[in-house]
This record gives sequence, C-alpha cells and structure tokens, in this order.
Amino acid sequence: METKLRALPRRNVRSVPKVNSSWKKVLHNYELYLFLLPTLIYFIVFHYVPMYGVLIAFQDYMPTLGVSGSPWVGFEHFERFFNSFQFWTLLENTLELSVLQLLFGFPLPVIIALLLNQLRNQRYKKFVQTVIYAPHFISVVVLVGMVYVFFSPNGLINNFLMIFGAEPVHFMSQAGWFKPLYISSGLWQETGWAAIIYLAALAGVSPEVHEAAIMDGANKWQRILHVDIPAILPTAMILLVLSVGNLMNIGFEKAYLMQTPLNVSAGEIIPTYVYKVGLQGAQYSFAAAVGLFNAVINFILLWAVNRAAKKLSGSGLW
Repeated sequence: METKLRALPRRNVRSVPKVNSSWKKVLHNYELYLFLLPTLIYFIVFHYVPMYGVLIAFQDYMPTLGVSGSPWVGFEHFERFFNSFQFWTLLENTLELSVLQLLFGFPLPVIIALLLNQLRNQRYKKFVQTVIYAPHFISVVVLVGMVYVFFSPNGLINNFLMIFGAEPVHFMSQAGWFKPLYISSGLWQETGWAAIIYLAALAGVSPEVHEAAIMDGANKWQRILHVDIPAILPTAMILLVLSVGNLMNIGFEKAYLMQTPLNVSAGEIIPTYVYKVGLQGAQYSFAAAVGLFNAVINFILLWAVNRAAKKLSGSGLW
C-alpha cells in the first residue's frame, strides 16, 4: 500500500547573511592581528599622517602662518628646481651612485649565499658568516671614520702603497674617488647581511632534490644552476623590485659625512641637497618640492619594475 506524503507548507525563513570568509579568518586569528596592530599604528602615525605636510611643496610656507594660512604658489618651487644649474648635477650624481650600488650590491649577496651554501664544514661556514655579518652592525658614523683613517695621506692604504714606491693618494680630497669609496664601503658593510635572506631560501630546498640531481649525474655547478638558483629566484625578484623602487632614496647620512669641500661636486646628491636647503637654509617649501620630486621618481620606478617582473617571472609585490 502506497503511503502518500503531503507537502508541508513553506515557511518564510529569513536568509542568514553570509559572513565574508576574509573576516572569518581575521576573527579566527585575532591574536596575530593584535600583534600587528602596533606596527600599523606606527606607520599610520609616522608615515601616512605626515603626508599632509606635502602640501607645503605647493605653498610659500611660513611657520608663523602654518599650512592652512601659507599662500599657494602651485608648481613654482618645482620649476625653480628644474631650472637651477644644480639640477642635472644632482640628478646625475644620485642616479650614478644608486645604479652602481644596485649593480654591485644586488648580485654579490646572491653569489655569497650560493658559495656559503656549498660549504660542508659547518664550523668554518659559521665563522665565515660571522665575519661577513659583523660590519652590518657598525654605525654609519664609525664606518665613515674608518674610511677617513684608512684612506688619509698617512693612513694604512697609503702606507701600503708607499712600500712599493708609489706616491700617497689624497683619496678624500679627489672627486673621482668619492663614488668608488662610497660603493666599496657599502659592499663591505651590507653584503653579508643581505645574503641572510637568500641563505634562508636555500635552506628550504629539500635535500632529496639535490640527491636526485646527483643520481642523475649533475655536478655542483649544474645543481646550483638548476636547483639553487630557481629556488631563490622569486625572493630575488621581490628584492630587486624593492631595490629599484628605492633607487633614488640612498640616504643622506653617509654621503653627507663623506663630503669635503674638494669632493662635493661628486658627492652632492638629492637627499643631501634637501637637507642643506631645508634644514640649514630654512627653505622649507623648496626642500619639500625637491623631496616630493624624488619620491615620485621612486614610485614610478617601483611600479614599472614590478610590472616588468610580473611579466617576466610571475613574481612581484602586487
């Protein structure tokens, strides 16, 4: 006998709104976001809120009137900088120092990391790592002081040259030696520290991959080329994008400390110029305009290189 089931009447049930999955993840991991909160507050307070001060680049800023009361002049300060006789010298010095620092400073940590990764004596490996990491912890002031001591007319380098009968060289008084000393001292200080992130990426390579390559008859060079380099390539591309995006912002401390009246023609860069005209010369609006120009160039380079990296390797910042 067939049992007939009566259709139950439909009830008006309110649809429950779906919670966004991303917010579910945030609520589930709220402890981690609480750890991140101080960093977010730091960047908001000290990096994003001060962006309001960029307005003075388009004003004739007067401290007594403030940002809201200073007269608006538009692009007058930018035109003044572009038409000044120092513009091309500053741009050339900044770009030359930045590009040389990138050309020598970017591949060298990769090479050091690949070489260290091939060492099998762990004690010797740790000793080498400690030696090349140590200069990173030397302050810029102490580093420049060491450069002055070693390369002075009576310094270690000139004494070594005089042993072979050469005449002492006034390194810090010649404009031609400013860039080589700046780049070489930076390489000595930062190469070992920059290699850490590549060593961390190489540590993530499974030993089984190297064992399989050895079983296939691959030598050390082939394993570096086909196993190690592909493993660090995404990390290297991201660091390259960041380095190029920061190309114009090389910092004024070291360049300013290394400047002398005789080598300032090669050592004057945009950051040191902003410091001199802004803080020493009290030309706040003009210095803000020059600094904003520098930041815009950095942003354009960052966007362009990130787009190129995404097309070439598929890795980028966004």
